[in-house]
Amino acid sequence: MIVRPHRHWFVRLFAWHGSVLPVISFRLFLNLLMSLLALWLLNWYETLGIKLTLAPFSLLGVSIAVFLGFRNSVCFARFSEARHFFGALLIACRTLQRQVLALFPEEAPRIQALLLAFCYSLKHQLRRSDARADLQRLLGEDADWVLSRRSPTNMLHLQLSHWLADQRRQGKISDLVWSNIDESLNQLAAVLGGCERLASMPVPFAYGLLLHRTVYLFCTLLPFALAPDLHYMTPLVSMFISYTFLSLDTLAEELEMPFGYQNNHLPMDAICANIEINLREMAGEEETLPTPLRPDAYYRLT
Repeated sequence: MIVRPHRHWFVRLFAWHGSVLPVISFRLFLNLLMSLLALWLLNWYETLGIKLTLAPFSLLGVSIAVFLGFRNSVCFARFSEARHFFGALLIACRTLQRQVLALFPEEAPRIQALLLAFCYSLKHQLRRSDARADLQRLLGEDADWVLSRRSPTNMLHLQLSHWLADQRRQGKISDLVWSNIDESLNQLAAVLGGCERLASMPVPFAYGLLLHRTVYLFCTLLPFALAPDLHYMTPLVSMFISYTFLSLDTLAEELEMPFGYQNNHLPMDAICANIEINLREMAGEEETLPTPLRPDAYYRLT
């Protein structure tokens, strides 16, 4: 995620880090070449009776803009939902930590380790990265058994459920207290299931492919329609219009799967570090608090 300090509106016009411009710059350069080619071939293809007018491009441009806007809305809704899940994860972990510290202080270190392992395991599962280092740091020898499962995050949730069931069977908690703690565990299950749904069910491929192809075909042919009327202004106008469409298309691709490392993805490293800081601080472990993550020199927070 890009986290930039507030800047004057004029300064923001020239912002590079955090913009999609670095990603699409080569594609804009290709559009510039197509514009120059259209100008070079203008006299030749006009002698052939070929003339592209702006009328069909105007109609097509409006249609593409509408569908790109819809696709960006859908993809931003996925990003917003993922952000909501990680906010709910923070709340559920705090609640469980508070309940365990109040009722079972001797069990607090074990439950805290399981909660933190759940958070880090979920992060690595969504990013498809290796969770071994984080789980070994938190669980020690038990990490190998968890990592041998097909769904380590779900097994960690199951261990928390087994612990709660043991406390109820031993008569250490009442049905009301059991129900309250179980509700917090249900919130963890909802976060896990919701994130797995987002990660495994993207926007239908055919829909995104149709827009992708249409945008690139539009940007490729646009200079040939602009050249007869705009002449040497064709490259400037064509690149500006292409920048708009290509940026929206690229931004939708980034927001569709918000769990990676790109500029517009969720800062899950920072979120997990913040959860660990909160839980350890609640347990009075001031000496083991991790350092909060900050944006790097390019304003990126992972």
